[in-house]
Amino acid sequence: MDNEQLKDLIKRCVKHEKSAQEKLFKEFYGKMMGVCMRYTKDQDQAQEVVQQGFIKIFDKLGEFDFKGSFEGWVRRIMVNASIDAIRKRQRRPWLSDEDFVFNTQYEEQEHDFNEDLTKIKAEYAMEAIRKLSPAYQAVFNLYVIENYSHQEVAEILGISEGTSKSNLAKAKQNLREILNRKFEKLNEK
Repeated sequence: MDNEQLKDLIKRCVKHEKSAQEKLFKEFYGKMMGVCMRYTKDQDQAQEVVQQGFIKIFDKLGEFDFKGSFEGWVRRIMVNASIDAIRKRQRRPWLSDEDFVFNTQYEEQEHDFNEDLTKIKAEYAMEAIRKLSPAYQAVFNLYVIENYSHQEVAEILGISEGTSKSNLAKAKQNLREILNRKFEKLNEK
């Protein structure tokens, strides 16, 4: 979709045209699902966050000024929706991380071995990230994947810059341990 088509689609969405909203949703759903999966424990949670994010997008669509990247604007809303979901989970102490089940679906496709190996490594990494505590997961995703500075991470999460740095270091250490255990189990087989 080129810029002019996107502008037209956005303008139609602002006018609450259902077909345009559906098209916009379908256009960005897959990418945004990937963004939200980095912050959640399973696909159901990610879908819930994506739905909440799109509600916010459609509410604020009239505020988009076409000066920056629309996809970047959508991504920021999805990241914020993901962080809101983390905060909401933390306010519900009766739900622990163990209450969320990791669920992965694999599609069978023909690819070369190197591409398959890369996908497997990425799946292991995503699984490991999802096993981090919500605080570590949020800092890791914002700093490493979304490229925010520690100062920005601190502002977004309402923590100190030192806590952001500490949580990142602990997240990296936990990821090493999780992945080492995973690979030890694979080597035993």
